Amino acid sequence: MQTTFAQLMWSHAQQRPDAAALREKSFGIWQTTTWSQLGALVRALACGFAEAGLKRGEHVVVIGENRPRLYASMLAAQSLGAIPVPLYQDAVAAEFVFPLNNAEVRCAVVEDQEQVDKLLELRAQCPQLARIWYDDPRGLRNYREAGLASLDSLIETGRAYDAAHPGFHDAELAAGQPDDVAAMFFTSGTTGNPKGVVHTHFTLLDRAAAGAAFDKLTANEEVLAYMPPAWIGQNIFSYAQWLACGYIVNCPESASTVTIDLKEIGPTYYFAPPRIFEGLLTSVTIRMEDASRLKQWLYRVCMAVARRVGPALMDGRPVAWLDRMKYRLGDWLIFGPLRNTLGFSRVRVAYTAGEAIGPDLFTFYRSIGINLKQLYGSTETAVFVCLQPDHEAKADTVGVPIDGVEIKVVESGEILVKSPGLLKQYYKNPAATAEVLTGDGWYHTGDAGFLDAGGHLKIIDRAKDVGRIVGGPNNGALFAPKYVENKLKFFPYIKEAVAFGDQRERVCAFVNIDFEAVGNWAEKRNLPYAGYTDLAAKPEVYELVRDCVEQVNADLGHDDKLAGSQISRFLILHKELDADDGELTRTRKVRRGHIAEKYQVLLDALYGGKAEQFIETAVKFEDGRSGTVSATLKIVDVKTFPAMRRAA
Repeated sequence: MQTTFAQLMWSHAQQRPDAAALREKSFGIWQTTTWSQLGALVRALACGFAEAGLKRGEHVVVIGENRPRLYASMLAAQSLGAIPVPLYQDAVAAEFVFPLNNAEVRCAVVEDQEQVDKLLELRAQCPQLARIWYDDPRGLRNYREAGLASLDSLIETGRAYDAAHPGFHDAELAAGQPDDVAAMFFTSGTTGNPKGVVHTHFTLLDRAAAGAAFDKLTANEEVLAYMPPAWIGQNIFSYAQWLACGYIVNCPESASTVTIDLKEIGPTYYFAPPRIFEGLLTSVTIRMEDASRLKQWLYRVCMAVARRVGPALMDGRPVAWLDRMKYRLGDWLIFGPLRNTLGFSRVRVAYTAGEAIGPDLFTFYRSIGINLKQLYGSTETAVFVCLQPDHEAKADTVGVPIDGVEIKVVESGEILVKSPGLLKQYYKNPAATAEVLTGDGWYHTGDAGFLDAGGHLKIIDRAKDVGRIVGGPNNGALFAPKYVENKLKFFPYIKEAVAFGDQRERVCAFVNIDFEAVGNWAEKRNLPYAGYTDLAAKPEVYELVRDCVEQVNADLGHDDKLAGSQISRFLILHKELDADDGELTRTRKVRRGHIAEKYQVLLDALYGGKAEQFIETAVKFEDGRSGTVSATLKIVDVKTFPAMRRAA
């Protein structure tokens, strides 16, 4: 019985040697790697690692986009009992220092010159980093640094080592056990240094298999791997489940070609955080604004039918014959071509997770015939905790506990999980491990929520972030910042939001506009602007955002528990929140505490009743340069609504 990642890979190579395992687009052409070719590559890399002195239990950092040879490098390390540690390829060099030193990393495999330069820059801070291998040689011809070599040279060395030690690889492969550590993933570090989440082969593969069984995944699925491999969501979908099911993983040529590659591949199994689905819908909205009046009218008429009929059809509920015919006509005219344009014409199962998704956004995709569902999980739970069954997809829940999972909600409202997929530990951090894992096997998620009457889990916010309004007419009212922020982000014109209010008399917010969506809106109204800062300061844009905020307030006014979380004042930030500036994590989670500290002068102005405030902020540009952005920001009061109790 195959029990490790590498053993599963060899099972596919033996049973289906000529079947496609991976595809990569290179210079516009899709190149296929079969399971037998992958096996030969993994064998050579594993033997090359062994010749370089890589030992069982040692960590190997892997940095880059989704690339077949990087996947093979992870499998090769696992073949020897070593532990791959994927890191975010878009991180700045300084963000690598803690993981490299914490995991005592001696060997690294990276994609290209950009990542090589980052690691070479850090060698003084990480002296143990002795060996760096790169996949793409472009720009590296004249590099002569010690310990730097190409993956091609590692492969050649490995083949020679394999020939000289014919039984070595197979013996190392057979020595792997399900309880061996398989990988380590570093958390996003919203409150300090990231923590290394240690997972075994068993925890990752058990949850991968449970998720596959839930959605009846087979070897015939097609997956597009375009999110960072360091994010466990991408790692589960395009690595753990890939090996558990044996389906085909497709690697785009670059980040700029993902949309085109998505259409060419037509995945059957798709995963993306809500911001990706928001971006796709924003692009559709912009295109429709540019369309002829006839096309706009046809789109509005067909989408009205879709919103009324589509979700019922997706859920298997009865639909009148006439409505069914109208929907079929709409599918022929609008929905089918739209699915094809988005690259979703073959999607059988699509998932979103990580943040709440707006009900309108969720309904849009299900209305046009895309089986979009939600799931709940985290790095520590190997992702799969709750999934939405077909015909039970709801915008306000994250699904039901799947096979092997138990959930309980403690008196404080925090959700606890017991699952075969729980982390083994936080690396070198027993105190943090003890905080989240109880003696009887329950994991503290840190999320607040409850199970509804149908057994579906609802998430309110992070438990530690749920606060109270103090003083004023809403004294003692519940404040859930993430819930409020997500409601704001449901609007296509708002990209990010940060809400404040715990232990204060009222709620105030920072807003980032979506530059593309608002820019298109401005151009339609002949409103000139010179970049993000200028556009964000326009009075017309403030009125646009004010309308969005007041709609959120009106909605919150209908919620007994969260009516006190209505926003009383807001401002539009003069710059986009950026992970490079420490304001977001690499998974685009808001670092609220850091933002509050960095923009304390703006918070003081919001709560001090000021009408405007000057701010100057240091920023890092994409080319590595540093600079400042300054502006005088307008602060706007918005309408709030009295709490309206729902009828019993």
